[in-house]
Amino acid sequence: MWAVVVDRSGLVRVVTKTPGTDPWPGSRAIALAKAYTANAFSKRKLPLSIANLFSAVQPGGSLFGLQEGNPLNVAAAYAGTGEKFGTVKDPAVGKRLGGTITFGGGLPLYHKRTGAVLGAIGVSGDSSCADHVIAWRIRHALGFTMIPGGVNTGSYGGAKAPSGGDDNIIYGGESGFRHSGCGFTETGVSDLPSMQNFAKPVAKAGK
Repeated sequence: MWAVVVDRSGLVRVVTKTPGTDPWPGSRAIALAKAYTANAFSKRKLPLSIANLFSAVQPGGSLFGLQEGNPLNVAAAYAGTGEKFGTVKDPAVGKRLGGTITFGGGLPLYHKRTGAVLGAIGVSGDSSCADHVIAWRIRHALGFTMIPGGVNTGSYGGAKAPSGGDDNIIYGGESGFRHSGCGFTETGVSDLPSMQNFAKPVAKAGK
């Protein structure tokens, strides 16, 4: 897996990969774009995982054409030498690369006390459904446990979204923010809400 973190301005802060593995080289650029997308389309009171964008950008969807916006800066994405990719000297760090990806694997990051959007994480290297689950678990492990709401307000896999919703992936149903199933053996979506603390901010941004 590749993992990328961007700040609220879209600047790349971290590019890393699973140690001792051989992830798809092409997934690095996808992870960069996933992080940028999750940050670019999440607001203080409306987090959107990029999995939530999947159906909305299909023909006839409310956000059709969104995937053509904010094109990836290809020159910056592929600059430097490959041996530095995924290290602290990754040439993408400190640059704003853009890119728009509208399938699972990108999540916004919120300040657990103020509720401010801090940026986002993007991961790539498996199916888009698995990428979503892995991104969610990484976000939780890093301590970003404040989710102010979201378009997922229903029940799925025997679990129910918390009051106010969340930004979890939505399979099936009539929601305009659903994601297709990937058809493999991805698991873990149903236990994500209970794993997440869903803490609420205790102070206004800037305080």
